[in-house]
Amino acid sequence: MKEFTESESAKQSGRKKFEEMIQFLKNSKDIKTILVEKTDRLYRNFCDYVNLDVDKTGYSVYLVKEGVVLTPNSSSHEKLVHGLKVLLAKNFIDNLREETQKGRLKKASQGYFIGQVPYGYKKLNPRKTIIDEQKAPFVIRAFELYGSGLSLEHVRNQLYDEGFVYQPAHNKISKGQLGKLLQNINYVGVLKFKNIIYEGQHPPIVSQELFDKAQLSFRKDNKPLYRDDHNFALSGLMTCAECGCAITAEIKKGKYIYYHCTGGKGKCSQKNKYISEEKLEKQFDEAIKTVNLAQRHVEYIKQGLKECLKDKKEFSEEIRENLQSEYKRIENRLDKLLVGYCDGTISTQLYNEKSIAKL
Repeated sequence: MKEFTESESAKQSGRKKFEEMIQFLKNSKDIKTILVEKTDRLYRNFCDYVNLDVDKTGYSVYLVKEGVVLTPNSSSHEKLVHGLKVLLAKNFIDNLREETQKGRLKKASQGYFIGQVPYGYKKLNPRKTIIDEQKAPFVIRAFELYGSGLSLEHVRNQLYDEGFVYQPAHNKISKGQLGKLLQNINYVGVLKFKNIIYEGQHPPIVSQELFDKAQLSFRKDNKPLYRDDHNFALSGLMTCAECGCAITAEIKKGKYIYYHCTGGKGKCSQKNKYISEEKLEKQFDEAIKTVNLAQRHVEYIKQGLKECLKDKKEFSEEIRENLQSEYKRIENRLDKLLVGYCDGTISTQLYNEKSIAKL
């Protein structure tokens, strides 16, 4: 009836084509069958899994490569194995993300920008970033004006009045974008990644003195220099027994973590009662220790793990073959480039530019 091809990352919910498929199924009441290559091509997170729960939706999911058909009438064993595959698919995505982060961290520690460069710079290749002569004066003037004591609103207006154009489509920069620009320490020639500052491979646009002067202006305007984001271990796992609101966490005295009811639905006697994370962790440990698995469930899990590991191995092998093919293609091009350079048909400058770009 219809084919959906998803090219976006599946590590989180919200994929455009996936959502289109869900809506199509909702609008087509007589269509109850979904064909897909295998489990980790359909969903790799729990939100997608819930949206296609066969018991709730009545759909039949054909996992063609796995030779499995999942329907509301499937046995509990088949549904358990399927659920395990979804769980391990998510674990596979998390592992890929960890490996990607390792690569990003290594590149950042060497002083190279990851992804898009800040306004005022331009990237010639992954390891070469230079100053954009057209945009850099805007950055320098912004720091000078804000460091002189003007407010963000006055700075953006002054830049516009002096003829500085932020972008062709937006001549005047917004206050939010200006604030982020003025707090970007990368402009002094360093690289900040995951709150760690490394020596950058790019040239500075503003001096350390001018940057520090602008940061003092933020303090004068009562604007925070830094925003602390915390990922509390037990957030999102609990609700208040009295009012049903979420249990939130906050830091006391700079280092102690306490949890309490948000009281979002009105008055709640538990809102002002706090419990430390240490005590909560002990309660969670005690609850988890009471969970026991029957031997038949253990066997189901073993079987599911074996099937998922087999799929993971096949997928890894496919990626390895693709990477080898790409490596050979690039190596072949470099060989041709070297032959042209040796024959004198390619200049030294062109050879250097192309070989660096390929690498």
